[in-house]
Amino acid sequence: MPPEAGKGVERFRVLVCDPIAEDGIAYLRQYVDVDIAEKRLSPGELAERIGPYDAIVVRSATKVTREVIERGGRLKVIGRAGTGLDNIDVAAAREFGVEVRNTPGANTVAVAEHTMALILALARKLVDAVNSLKGGKWEKKRFMGTGLEGKTLGIVGYGRIGREVARRAKAFGMRILVNQRRLTPELAADPDVKAVDLNDLLVESDFVTLHVPLRPENVGMIGREQLARMKQGAFLINTSRGPIVDEDALLEALESGHLGGAGLDVYTHEPPEPDHPLILHPKVVCTPHIASQTEDAQRAAAIQVAEQIVEVLMTHRAQEAPLPLVILSLDDVLPHEHVDNRRVHDLAARLQEDGFLANPPLVTPWQGKYIVLDGATRTEALRWLHCPHVVAQIVDLDKVELYTWNHAVLESSAHVLLEHMQRVPGIDLVSTTYEAAQAGLEARQFITALLFSRTDIYGVRNTAPIEGGDITALNRLVDTYMSLGQVERTLADDWQSLQREYPDAAMLVLFPAYTPQEIMEFVMTGQRLPAGITRFVVPGRILRLNFPMDILYADKPLGEKNDILQKFLQERLARRRVRYYQEPVILLDE
Repeated sequence: MPPEAGKGVERFRVLVCDPIAEDGIAYLRQYVDVDIAEKRLSPGELAERIGPYDAIVVRSATKVTREVIERGGRLKVIGRAGTGLDNIDVAAAREFGVEVRNTPGANTVAVAEHTMALILALARKLVDAVNSLKGGKWEKKRFMGTGLEGKTLGIVGYGRIGREVARRAKAFGMRILVNQRRLTPELAADPDVKAVDLNDLLVESDFVTLHVPLRPENVGMIGREQLARMKQGAFLINTSRGPIVDEDALLEALESGHLGGAGLDVYTHEPPEPDHPLILHPKVVCTPHIASQTEDAQRAAAIQVAEQIVEVLMTHRAQEAPLPLVILSLDDVLPHEHVDNRRVHDLAARLQEDGFLANPPLVTPWQGKYIVLDGATRTEALRWLHCPHVVAQIVDLDKVELYTWNHAVLESSAHVLLEHMQRVPGIDLVSTTYEAAQAGLEARQFITALLFSRTDIYGVRNTAPIEGGDITALNRLVDTYMSLGQVERTLADDWQSLQREYPDAAMLVLFPAYTPQEIMEFVMTGQRLPAGITRFVVPGRILRLNFPMDILYADKPLGEKNDILQKFLQERLARRRVRYYQEPVILLDE
């Protein structure tokens, strides 16, 4: 029986506001009490009803406004069975500590397939041909189409859906151009696509398809100026969100004959008026926002959002428990620092040999993810072993202290180190004083400072507009001196202290005193700090848990695995088999 159903433990309550697949409802009911709204609730009606619920589930119809969130005194999580979050006031949710979860991967294939369907329908004039034949006509010569092989497809936005569209378009022999605001690893690693700016993409593409989120900066992204840049006779496809395209400008481009056609699944106002000129236009293939409407996608979205709701609620339960442990999906667990791959592989081999996870990593919830404060090597070892889940100790970020390790570089010469530091691309070394170096670190004018003696001191600045900015430059620098000598972590922050600890040290590297919030934001933008410069002091470490790996590997739902964990903990507590440290613990060996 789930722990929420135990005697004296109040069960969580979830309100499902929009229809989702029954499989998702069934999953929720195993662990929480579920109510289903009998009709679509207006924001005012939802605000009146939200009070007793710990979670709500919506799709695109229900609007979750600030008033709803403010009135949700028990609200812990909002689940969106779908991708977009434009119907949820995410800023208000963050302000009130309410997590927002969605299912961006559930409808990926469905939307990509629908995008290709619209491309094919436009290229081969399928809708007009079908209607003509059904009307009793045989007009073969009228419906001369356009082939896809050799044509250029411009994909604006290269997330999950954009990548799946590209994969399908390649099978048709199309050339792929991509416009992405930020260079992602997936884009950089794909030799079959070319990253270009938006203007070049519009000029060169025969088909342009949009796959960007609805954010303020994306509203009207495709307007008169952008449409005018497109090729004569090109086609525009939008399965993302209606306001991305200026509909008046699109209508003008179609009426003038500049565009060959448009494929639309989304609109600025939904549902659009029946006599909307784009809906009625002969060059437009239009569908009623059904790109994600497949049974497979809807079932996947329902199950994924249900799993995430249960995960968040169980995490809240764990935070209130004597042993704040919970099993999480590794996909939601993000390290904040780089790791040594040799240590990862060694630990992975040990985990396989032992058959249990000894020490759970420490994580803190942050914007729908769990950031690893300590235990990055363990989480990466599990990821390397393709383990889907991990037992983690939940930590309140407000209750931890963050300190900074500095680095002592040994077994090298100052002269050699300085020469290599000066050659690291994208940085500039500024000769300075100790006091100025400390002030520059505090003001973030320097990304680090290098001490070679009491007076030979350099502040390091990032000078190149490279992806990731200061953190990328910092990683390059650290990687360079890591390859040149032995590096030890140290609390020494001046040359005299360093010499007492490491008399043979050649260089002392000082880092800024980062705040926890800074580190969280680094992680959420896809960046990681170099290994071994942060030190989170967390009282109450749980050690020697020794949880069986076969349970983490088992093909069971996350909720069921958490039930097993709770029973496991109860048994260990009864037998006093859990070591729980109220004081910080320093481990000398992993």
